[in-house]
Amino acid sequence: MVKVLLLLITVAVVALDQVTKRWITTNMELGESNVIVENFLYITYHRNSGAAWGILQDWMIFFYVITVIAVIGILVWLYKLNIRKNRVLAVALVIILGGALGNFVDRVMYRSVIDFIHTVWWGYNFPIFNVADMALVCGVILMMIDVIFIDRKKSKDLYFKMDR
Repeated sequence: MVKVLLLLITVAVVALDQVTKRWITTNMELGESNVIVENFLYITYHRNSGAAWGILQDWMIFFYVITVIAVIGILVWLYKLNIRKNRVLAVALVIILGGALGNFVDRVMYRSVIDFIHTVWWGYNFPIFNVADMALVCGVILMMIDVIFIDRKKSKDLYFKMDR
């Protein structure tokens, strides 16, 4: 049951990512921007053939290879992971998996990633991103929480049990 739920999380991330990107591409022109909250949040249709902040533009083969390696690595990690004892880490991994697959679909279909969430923080124009990017960031943050707080507690519990 837990594995099915994890699969559903991955599918939901990819589906939400692709549905939002489809909406953007069918309802907006490339470069078009709509204000949601003045000087803070915009919906701006943008395409990025690189990685974060537009680095490594047009290195498609590199991104294909890295994504395939990452997806295989995550799947192997999930296969070997005791999911019942590491639920937070498992959720983090499937969220990251969904984000990686969402952007991979774009790279294969369009040779670029469709971005549309545009924020401005204290006058800084943050790079435009998408749902898959948010999933990647949230998954990494969740993984960090697991490593810093949850895994550390498990290690302490194990240490104290061995010390008795």
